[in-house]
Amino acid sequence: SKRGGGTRIGEKIASFPVNLRSDPQEPGLQTAPFLATEVSGQGTSVFDNGMPTGRIDWIRDGELRNLVTPRWWAAKSDVTPTAYVENLVLEDPAGGRSTEEMIASTERGLLLTTLWYIREVDPQTLLLTGLTRDGVFLIEGGEVTAAVNNYRFNESPVDLLGRMTEVGQSKRTLPREWNDFFTRAAMPTLRIPDFNMSSVSPAS
Repeated sequence: SKRGGGTRIGEKIASFPVNLRSDPQEPGLQTAPFLATEVSGQGTSVFDNGMPTGRIDWIRDGELRNLVTPRWWAAKSDVTPTAYVENLVLEDPAGGRSTEEMIASTERGLLLTTLWYIREVDPQTLLLTGLTRDGVFLIEGGEVTAAVNNYRFNESPVDLLGRMTEVGQSKRTLPREWNDFFTRAAMPTLRIPDFNMSSVSPAS
């Protein structure tokens, strides 16, 4: 949210003209065209069950366009309700290089394969903390040369969108943190300078 209150809808939040969307008819990632939830929670309500869902552009051309809006809050705020859809696709319309090609052009960096045990630190900035897992690899001279420690990170995905310097090809991927229920996603590899690793983690 904005400092002092209010949303950031209409703001440019990404350094590339990326699109983040949900669509029940997304090829290979199809999901129910209506909301179905067993419990009320942040952004969802059992009273919204059955509400039709369609394509939603959360971010369009790097600009924040929509937020999840339950019917009760939509009525209170005089806006259109926007239901949660159980898939996500992030992509750069211009396309991008493969992960292997991005590695080959990296002089020195870390390849992160999984982030998990993610918890919210600051809801206003969406600052999150979590751990790396399933492999952190050192890249030197365009090649993976070694496996390194796991780390604890502190980052906001909103900040990362604004700091990214390359967007790779989008491919279907399985979310590690929520793979017991959220299994439909397509994401690109991102190049992020100065990703904030706050400490070494003993996780394996």
